[in-house]
Amino acid sequence: MQAPSSPPPRRGTEGRGHTSRTFIADLTTLIINRYITLEIAKPLLLICTILAVIYASFSSAVYLADAAQGLLSGAMVINMALLKTLIGLEALLPTSLYLAIVIGLGRMYNDSEMTALYATGYSELQVLKSSLPLIILTAVLVGMFSIYLRPWAYQTVYRMEAQALAELDINKLEAGRFYKLGQTEGVLFAEHISREFNRLDGVFFRDHSNGDARIVRAEEAYLSTSASGAVPVMIFINGKAYNLDHEGHEDLEMTFKKLTFYINDFADSSVNYKRKAVPIGKLMDSDSWGDMAEYQWRLSMPVVTVILGLLAIPLSRSRPRQGRFAKIAVAILVFALYYNLVSVARTWVDQGRLPEFPGMWTAHVLPVMLLVFLIAQPYMKYRFMRKARTADP
Repeated sequence: MQAPSSPPPRRGTEGRGHTSRTFIADLTTLIINRYITLEIAKPLLLICTILAVIYASFSSAVYLADAAQGLLSGAMVINMALLKTLIGLEALLPTSLYLAIVIGLGRMYNDSEMTALYATGYSELQVLKSSLPLIILTAVLVGMFSIYLRPWAYQTVYRMEAQALAELDINKLEAGRFYKLGQTEGVLFAEHISREFNRLDGVFFRDHSNGDARIVRAEEAYLSTSASGAVPVMIFINGKAYNLDHEGHEDLEMTFKKLTFYINDFADSSVNYKRKAVPIGKLMDSDSWGDMAEYQWRLSMPVVTVILGLLAIPLSRSRPRQGRFAKIAVAILVFALYYNLVSVARTWVDQGRLPEFPGMWTAHVLPVMLLVFLIAQPYMKYRFMRKARTADP
């Protein structure tokens, strides 16, 4: 007797089953990707906030010292500290991302979550792919800060410093003390202050903003404005001025009865001011080595962010129960070496010791090689062990 045959499957059932399995796999991957992103994003926000608060506190302390000397108002201290923090985010964001990945993925390794993921067929390359959107987003933000917001913030800070110098109140100064004029290279000293006539007596002034040292020694000095009344000036009476050349050329000495010093020109004369505040388009067209170094630095910061983010993924590897922060010491060492490479490359471009191309890009070669080695290391180890098993009799 022949057994009854099972009914044939309905048309389209196999296709729907395959589609369902694909949908479940895609949904699982999406959930894992979101989980990994959140595990990185939470420490990223926390670390960045802590570093920003520390940086803002340090900046405030610097400007509060100037405010205590009567060189800045309270409103200027707050505004300049906020602007300095905005400038600092260019470096704080890559640092925070790097530490967040090391800590976030390190916790998952410590709690055996990564082991469970790998057991289901999830690879480290997929972890890298899951982290990539957040890394790229952070790099874009760093690029915006470095290329656009940073020069604008520096320009605003220097303008406020020039304004503070222009509004310098002699009555708030004390005799017998050296005053550093804002964040410039100027130093002012007076043996006596005549508050009745708003004059400084026995004045010493030094400016080192243009490479050469300019020193003024005068009997008196007072603040005034130019003939047009629009430009603040400091006028020195009866003294000597010296220009000391640091390149071995002849020093200059001048005796004067009246010497007019334009404060805004002094505040804007720093080389760092020109480089840090100038738009990137002008830096690109400049032939100055210093401008080239500044230009390449701004372009390098997003690249540094991506490389640091990718490096943090293999550096976060640890064995279960090895310790949540077992890899942080190694990660910090790699971070310090990388930033030193970038800083040295910037200095060498500034000094003309590296050509315009490859310039600062040479600093990224070793970190990229290390990244390739760290990512390939598990696969190389697996292939070696597989060959060893095959070779065993």
